[in-house]
Amino acid sequence: MPPAPLASRRPPRLAAGGEPWLLAICVSRVGAYMVYIAYAAALPVLQVEWRMSGTAAGSIATAFQVAYALSLMACSELADRIGARRVFVWGTVASALGSALFALLARDYWSGLVLYTLLALVLGGTYTTGILLIAENVPSERRGRAMGLFLGGHSLGVALALVLTGFAIPLGGYRLAFVLICLGPTVGGALAWLAVRDTPDRVTPRSGGQRFTGAVLRNRPAMLVISGYTFHSYELLGMWTWTPAFLAACFVAAGADLTRASGLGPYLTSLFHLTGVFAALIAGALSDRWGRTPVMLLMAGASALCSLAFGWLIAGPVWLVVVVGLVYGFTALGDSPIYSTAITEVVEPAYRGAALALRSLTGYGAGALAPLVFGAILDLRGGAAGGAGAWGLAFVSLGAAGLLAVGSVGWLLRTPEARALRGEGRRR
Repeated sequence: MPPAPLASRRPPRLAAGGEPWLLAICVSRVGAYMVYIAYAAALPVLQVEWRMSGTAAGSIATAFQVAYALSLMACSELADRIGARRVFVWGTVASALGSALFALLARDYWSGLVLYTLLALVLGGTYTTGILLIAENVPSERRGRAMGLFLGGHSLGVALALVLTGFAIPLGGYRLAFVLICLGPTVGGALAWLAVRDTPDRVTPRSGGQRFTGAVLRNRPAMLVISGYTFHSYELLGMWTWTPAFLAACFVAAGADLTRASGLGPYLTSLFHLTGVFAALIAGALSDRWGRTPVMLLMAGASALCSLAFGWLIAGPVWLVVVVGLVYGFTALGDSPIYSTAITEVVEPAYRGAALALRSLTGYGAGALAPLVFGAILDLRGGAAGGAGAWGLAFVSLGAAGLLAVGSVGWLLRTPEARALRGEGRRR
């Protein structure tokens, strides 16, 4: 029997906006985002082997966040001009190459700083472009759930990276951990191509009378969403960077040696991120039914309370740290997909990329400061061995930002222009 023609062997097309299409994009996000936590997951070991202070360790995370913010801003604006699909595809290819360079060549503070920063510059092409693809192809009544599924991929990717790190460090150190984690963007890139190869690029022309100033900067609901997201990002990204090291310090305080603690910390942190997967799905679906702002306010308030309390538990029983950490992981990520959905619903389609660019610049710019400030507070209070006084105050700095996020969302809830975000007419 003659072989089937090549065209018939081609993978089946995925209808844009359908469940298989959405699932492929979300799973690709899992692979791409694994490298986001590669540095933080191995931080307890890297501080020793690369001979870094808390401030130096925080500076690599800060440089990554600054570069990531700039990348998100540029890629979001570019997507408005040439289409989100095209930028998304090129971003996945570049991320796979950047990940390989980081895994193979990062061996000290300076090489880690340079290569992790370069990775951030290309990784940004896979995030807000995915948000735009979902906003363009998924109806509003299902968009919160879809965005929750997409951003749930963040947490699942981070959790997988943390599990791999906990497995790899005792066997081959951070080098083996980096190699395993950096395979993620290659697999994710293949899935991304499969998902969007037949998805059309959509470019909405900007009207001559409308400008960025009026469409975004003078759009009060949009600016309040961006404000809330900025403070949310400071809290979340600071927590993501330092929680593995904090949990390792908890195990050291309980009597474990550093190598074992450095493996247990990522394992336990992975559980917190797994709760984030469910948080994104549940919160996104609830926001479709009950409105964006009420669910955001609930999640932001609970997360801020966790930040204010978490660091003081270092000398407490491990079970209590785990319980609070699971609640922390759930609430800190729960409002992320809702911010992303809300910004696409309060800004005209032609300016969605521009609004996401501003959101990314302020959000990840603020998030870039969080690891540095956190590390500096640790240094001032005696470092990782400083006990509750050091870790407690460092996490309080994240909680302060969380309270500001609550204030922004509370103001948004009372804004007349944000009626749709409150869920009025949505409940059924």
